[in-house]
Amino acid sequence: MYDQIMEQRKLEIDPWKIVETGFDPRNGRTCMASESLFSIGNGAMGGRANFEEHFSGQTLPGNYLGGIYYPDKTRVGWWKNGYPEYFAKVLNSAFWPGVDICIGGQRLDLAVCPVEAFRRELDMRRGLLSRTFVARVSDRVRVEVCVRRFVSMADPELGALAYELKLLSEEAVEVVATPFVEGDVRNEDANYDEKFWELCGVDRERATLTMRTRKTGFEVSWAQRVAVVAAGNPVAGERFAQAERVSERFVCTLQPGESLRIDKFVGVATSMNHAAEELTQAACAVAEKAAAQGFEQELGAHEAAWEEKWSGCDVAIDGDDAAQQGIRFCIFQLLQTYTGRDSRLNVGPKGFTGEKYGGSTYWDTEAYCLPFYLCTSGEEVARQLLRYRYRQLPQAIENAAKLGFRDGAALYPMVTMTGEECHNEWEITFEEIHRNGAIAYAIYNYCRYTGTRDYLLEGGLEVLIGIARFWAQRATCSEPKDQYVILGVTGPNEYENNVNNNWYTNFLAGWCLQYALLAAGYVAKHHPEHYRRIVEVTHLNAGQDEFARWRRVADGLFLPEWSTPAGPIFLQQEGYMDKEQRLAKDIPAEQRPINQNWSWDRILRSCFIKQADVLQGLYFFQEMFDLETIARNFDFYEPRTVHESSLSPCVHSILASLTGRTEKAYELYLRTARLDLDDYNHEVHEGLHITSMAGSWLSVIEGFGGVRVGADGRLHVRPRLPRQWRALTFEIHYRGAILRFEIGRDEVCVASTNGVAVEVVIGQVECLVNDRTVHVKIEA
Repeated sequence: MYDQIMEQRKLEIDPWKIVETGFDPRNGRTCMASESLFSIGNGAMGGRANFEEHFSGQTLPGNYLGGIYYPDKTRVGWWKNGYPEYFAKVLNSAFWPGVDICIGGQRLDLAVCPVEAFRRELDMRRGLLSRTFVARVSDRVRVEVCVRRFVSMADPELGALAYELKLLSEEAVEVVATPFVEGDVRNEDANYDEKFWELCGVDRERATLTMRTRKTGFEVSWAQRVAVVAAGNPVAGERFAQAERVSERFVCTLQPGESLRIDKFVGVATSMNHAAEELTQAACAVAEKAAAQGFEQELGAHEAAWEEKWSGCDVAIDGDDAAQQGIRFCIFQLLQTYTGRDSRLNVGPKGFTGEKYGGSTYWDTEAYCLPFYLCTSGEEVARQLLRYRYRQLPQAIENAAKLGFRDGAALYPMVTMTGEECHNEWEITFEEIHRNGAIAYAIYNYCRYTGTRDYLLEGGLEVLIGIARFWAQRATCSEPKDQYVILGVTGPNEYENNVNNNWYTNFLAGWCLQYALLAAGYVAKHHPEHYRRIVEVTHLNAGQDEFARWRRVADGLFLPEWSTPAGPIFLQQEGYMDKEQRLAKDIPAEQRPINQNWSWDRILRSCFIKQADVLQGLYFFQEMFDLETIARNFDFYEPRTVHESSLSPCVHSILASLTGRTEKAYELYLRTARLDLDDYNHEVHEGLHITSMAGSWLSVIEGFGGVRVGADGRLHVRPRLPRQWRALTFEIHYRGAILRFEIGRDEVCVASTNGVAVEVVIGQVECLVNDRTVHVKIEA
């Protein structure tokens, strides 16, 4: 299957690179998929791998800036009371890499010009996008082009490219090169086809363009600086300003075999980081500094920054290049999407690769991404993600109040830029309330992994109190059951809407209430002065009946079960077994994915599960269940799951590893790690699945590596390598140590590369790990 897909897409297997050979402009969807796959970014900005020169074929231009958004008016068929007024959209911003090329009076356009050779490469180690091709511009003119481009990891406000063109023809020809920045752009996903930007000014002398977002009033300046050399001689250019475009025109004549090189530097300054009156100068300063340094030196600084980012977070797989390429691709995309430098930013589901899902924050961050950054970038980066939610607690309380909740109950949004809910689907906005639990779990996960609970004093407990108040009010007491129930919800499985007593939601709600009680008790006992402050701020009624209510609800929540010959399973929700029970393998291939081929009514009436639901809960809280229970539920639900959410295969892979189903774990791992490279769900043209890539990393580290903080608070390692792998090597940050694990078929070797000593349990062997390598034999 993989060979067939890669032959169609002409992707090579390479441990450190994504390589595409061959180009066919007639296959527009494949062209746009490549634009997604080769995207580059630096945490502050990034964009799709659109061609620098004009391309008249099917394309999705996209350049995006972290934190810059537009409140696109909600579009629904029937307005319901309580709907958010808008759906926040990350904005497609000015197209900065543009270089228009005209050769002998003919425009270079790969949708028109025959392409004789083509190679596009994303070097993940260096963060460098490159492209080479040979094209026939006319019957008498052929050119060879080599382009290198990066968005600087060393300077988050800099984009740069080097564009080299060599004349292969036997006659001299005039070449006109016009590097430009184009501000006349639109979002593909605009609900009402609005244009989200307006022009503030364009300055021909300084080669700058300044735009302002409508409604939100963000301002951004782009400054372009260009150096052109033809046949070894500098070429002077003439600057132009036209409407929403700034450009510079260079004209030269090339003799056969001669080359033209264009070095282009663009500074990008936003009003998030600069005063509006200083934007233009700030952008110019970035571009001029880079131009003075030169392309190669700026590239060197960028590569050094990438080398530092890869240090301590690489994963090496011996014996399986497809798996190796997949996990490095996931790590690379995560590293270039979020750096932790700015706590106002978060991780959008598409990162800087596309516009689907609006580029906003989802529960994906807390459930999947935070553990990745905690283990690969250290505690401070993960803490930034927790602070993001704490700062938005007032908006979460306001969101809950709009739905009728009171007394400081907090409902965190399903989709947000500012903390305000901005999703426009009823079953998501009002029913998919399990996202509250993921945020509480992230606080618990952070405290468990770091071994400290100090974050509870810095906002964590306040967030937990708001979430506990929500669950205590959302649950109602059922007289027939004599238990608390939670009605009218949608679980992680979005192919079930408006259900009662979703097991995952109910279990998570009860756990949140219990954890809030434990956290409050800890702070009250060990930090009474902080506790008094938090009680005053939150108006916590701890001494009377608020805690008692939390306990009653937590202890009395109804958790549906179903008896099977193998033993009881946790029932996804009440009524699930009333559906016709079928298996995903029986769905005809031409009907997959069902979300693109079935009516919504048919999907809702089916038993098929979009993503891990019950199993999501068993993954989060696996220490609370025995392996037999986890295995029994896995064997029931996995065959009914169609994995049409990118977040699904990784959870299943981890649980399959945990329960000894290693071949199944490997199959699901390839599906998550190579989801985009192999385009399983036929949607890569819309952008990549960034947040699920963190799940791919988890499936390696927690699944095959068997790394998990146990119930005893210590780091446990129980490897389960698939037969295709000879060895697995990875590094993680843990409680001040950087641990390097080398896992073979029969031995685990671990050392602390920075000398910080920590305790690790490998299998049943307790080890104190320091800078000397510890060797532990394991069963094959």
